[in-house]
Amino acid sequence: MSDLLHRYLDPRAILTGVSVSDSAGAIDLLAGRLEEIGRVHSSWGAAAQAREAVMPTGLPLGELNAAIPHTDPDHVAEAAIGLAILPEPVSFRSMDDPEEELDVRIVFALAIRDKTEQIPLLQAVIGTLSDGDRLARLVSAGNAEDVLAALRS
Repeated sequence: MSDLLHRYLDPRAILTGVSVSDSAGAIDLLAGRLEEIGRVHSSWGAAAQAREAVMPTGLPLGELNAAIPHTDPDHVAEAAIGLAILPEPVSFRSMDDPEEELDVRIVFALAIRDKTEQIPLLQAVIGTLSDGDRLARLVSAGNAEDVLAALRS
């Protein structure tokens, strides 16, 4: 796991085995948890959904896809990353081709205060997700400790 990912991934914001019906539900779920632990303002979820509508964050990875919703720093109280591992995939539009729908089971929500860290953090998340074995371990993780172990390996 990269230093940036390690610094910002809050174990209290790692959710496993949670079902949602669509991408908006996944964003709302993570926004709610990040707000609950004091990391984002109540505006973060709606702002992330608005951004997702014009700049999709679905990341095509093959069999297991991910999404990385995020929004502007003014919706963030304290930088953090939330992570949801979904038992059933939901559809996110691809960042490579917004016309393409991706079945996503891994959702990283980035709540960044320092804009200069956005690109390095996105690169760290994408680098972490480029390992197919790690992806398989992530989607089989039963709790936050299992997720962290999968990310460290």
